[in-house]
Amino acid sequence: MLIKRRSFLQLGSLATASLFLPKFMKAFESPLRVPPGNRVLVVLQLSGGNDGLNTVVPISNDLYYKARPVLGIKKEAALLLNDEAGLNPALTAFKSLYDEGNLGILNSVGYPNPDRSHFRSMDIWQTASGSNEYVTSGWLGRYLDAQCSGCDKPVQALEIDDVLSLSLKGEKMNGLALRDPRRLYNASHEQYFKSLLAQHDTHSQEAPVDYLYKTMAETLSSADHIFEQSKLHPTTATYPTTALGQNFKTIASLIFSDISTSVYYVSLGSFDTHVGQDGQQKRLFTELNDAVKAFTDDLKANHRFEDVLLMSFSEFGRRVTQNASGGTDHGTANNMFFVGGGLKQKGLINAMPDLGDLQEGDLKHRVDFRTVYATVLEKWLKTDHRGILGSSFDLMSFV
Repeated sequence: MLIKRRSFLQLGSLATASLFLPKFMKAFESPLRVPPGNRVLVVLQLSGGNDGLNTVVPISNDLYYKARPVLGIKKEAALLLNDEAGLNPALTAFKSLYDEGNLGILNSVGYPNPDRSHFRSMDIWQTASGSNEYVTSGWLGRYLDAQCSGCDKPVQALEIDDVLSLSLKGEKMNGLALRDPRRLYNASHEQYFKSLLAQHDTHSQEAPVDYLYKTMAETLSSADHIFEQSKLHPTTATYPTTALGQNFKTIASLIFSDISTSVYYVSLGSFDTHVGQDGQQKRLFTELNDAVKAFTDDLKANHRFEDVLLMSFSEFGRRVTQNASGGTDHGTANNMFFVGGGLKQKGLINAMPDLGDLQEGDLKHRVDFRTVYATVLEKWLKTDHRGILGSSFDLMSFV
């Protein structure tokens, strides 16, 4: 009996991963190692709109404390970076990275005519488009497209999640979403999936079903390889038992393995702190802090810290003034963190936000986020950013 598409789509996490793979997966069947010296990008998405002003705190700015009489983080509580700025007290590992010269902070990053919708602004960041453009492919997906042009193997990208984000969807190639290699491997060996494939009529006239079966077959054949390679050099370090801690543990093991992956993508959220921001942000920052500490310590111990760039972003920041519910509402420009042993600019890369020059109560962006992407593409991933981003941007100097 031929399984119909509705049944196929109900297969759970393995099918979810499969739907985003087409031609990309066969590349995993030929191991290509990313050895020491080859650079890896890890993108950390802080979903929900993290409050940048309570992340990198303007401790000497009276306007900040006037706008946030309750929510403002006091100077004596902040982790001091210099006379003007301090980190949120939960970010102790980031303070240590700063002191070591392995943290870069870029302030006031955004784009013209900002959108305060979570979905729309995230689409803009993930596609690297203007706020008046609607693009269906992601900037890292187009990076995969560019790397595959004229070569027989794509450059791989993995998202540590069950669903692939728009960032990693290209016009021709896609990244792969998986929670961890063992889970994908175990799912692929369930008899149910093998039975489905055995029942598939290869002469079916149902093209969409045919395509989905082909994609699932490619996923199953690749799951074994990903799992076997991930066991070659598993990390022995202790990571937090949180979701983000375990996700970073997976990334570390894959970096140490023989899988040729140059981009990893991971998310934490939700930072949509309209109510009770202090507790919510503290909880999330504690999870973030502990996971990043374990990850960076692990990279250092395995002599890979110089090869890895961790970059964080959020779809927007929050409004400067606190609201009546102990939180902040959707804003505009925000800060970005860069962590790694290969930074050329360290510490505070640019000036703190100008709280005396707002636009309708929101921060003005001073840095277009696409200049950050252009810099990462050109200087870290060693590829031409113009074809990927659709325009030419001035490059920065943090890498």
